[in-house]
Amino acid sequence: MVRILPSVLLVALAAACAVRAEPEASNRFPTSRDFGADVMTRIAFDAGGEHPWRISALQTPRATPAPWKIVVVTGTPSWSEFWAPVLAKVSPAREMIVADRPGFAQSEPVRAVTDVAAQADALAAMLEGPPGQKVVLVGQSYGGPIATLMAARHPDKVKALVLMSAYYGDRGPTIRRLDALGSMLRPALPRDMQNALAEIKGQARQLPSVRAALKEIEAPIVVLHGDRDDFILPAAAEKLAADAGAQYLVARGGDHFLNACCVDDVLGAVERAIAEAEAR
Repeated sequence: MVRILPSVLLVALAAACAVRAEPEASNRFPTSRDFGADVMTRIAFDAGGEHPWRISALQTPRATPAPWKIVVVTGTPSWSEFWAPVLAKVSPAREMIVADRPGFAQSEPVRAVTDVAAQADALAAMLEGPPGQKVVLVGQSYGGPIATLMAARHPDKVKALVLMSAYYGDRGPTIRRLDALGSMLRPALPRDMQNALAEIKGQARQLPSVRAALKEIEAPIVVLHGDRDDFILPAAAEKLAADAGAQYLVARGGDHFLNACCVDDVLGAVERAIAEAEAR
């Protein structure tokens, strides 16, 4: 089994080591295999936006539709398995779905999809639900801008937005260092890592339109950031929250990967966004 590393850009380690190991269960990042089918199941759905792709996702099964669905747009590389600890702790009164974004893991296509608008269109299929169900959208890291476009384009469905460790081009020291090293090693990297680098390289030119879309969102916005995040520094997250008129929440002791270290903070931010939406 390939060891799973909770990272957005640990490309250097993945490329240089390519280590296969069978770590102790207590040290291994929990995945869907550690939970029963009554807790989470893997599904596949057709991408939106007339894109001819099949998208793989993990979701929480529910006997009856929940009033709120939590839709997660992950960072890069996009691996829904890293969200298993959060899926496992979601309240029975909520549904949750986390996809492998286009170009990653079990999702199509094989190539990188560097257009954030195309990603937003493709993943909009996750917003569908029964009449009356509301969506709280969570955008993690690189997924933040994609989730922003989804929320701006579908205000009838998205009633709250959480931007978690959101990456809007402001690189902290760790992401700069690993991106530079990953670029040098790129030909030797596996597909998902190469696609992640391609996404990041192509993001900057798209951000002005994304920031404009963020200002158009009328739904409540919550920005959640770890105070130990050295991929995207907290100061950048605070500025993002101020520019968006959003609530700013700090995950104390949290790094960039709050879905691993700080599950309660993640779900707390979701509930804060839902509470504000319901109050409105």
